Amino acid sequence: MSKKIILTHQEIEHKIKRIAYQIYETFVDEEEIVIAGIEVNGYVFAEKLAAALELISPIKVTLCKVQINKQDPQLPIQTSITKEQYSNKGLILVDDVLNSGTTLIYAVRHFIDVPLKKFKTAVLVDRNHKKYPVKADFKGISLSTSLFEHVQVVFDEDDNSYAYLS
Repeated sequence: MSKKIILTHQEIEHKIKRIAYQIYETFVDEEEIVIAGIEVNGYVFAEKLAAALELISPIKVTLCKVQINKQDPQLPIQTSITKEQYSNKGLILVDDVLNSGTTLIYAVRHFIDVPLKKFKTAVLVDRNHKKYPVKADFKGISLSTSLFEHVQVVFDEDDNSYAYLS
């Protein structure tokens, strides 16, 4: 099966920068926000967003790793910070690819048990094949793909990240 590159490293960097500016615009009145990334690639994307945001804004960014079983998202979700640490703050839930919306909606459900000032979602690739009524507030790219196609994001340690369709 062939791979078709849909985002190059440079394009991903541009999208991260643009989304960071959108987040800053949305949360400009906040002193601190939490960027919660769904493990594994969502957290890497969250780290990159946090780094970009820290370069352009005075907002304190707290990173949170979200561990969810993607095969059985109803199992308990673990976060690297406590509920008290994100309570009454702005929070952005981040994942790399929004496929059916299953992972994102279960993660949203986890976070709405706690009072938040604002709650937004961000994804690098939105596939437009949603099984649940969940949307990305900030997205790098929207793709209308067939159900048989697969989108994968590769975050390379040597700064050679890319996204492909197969």
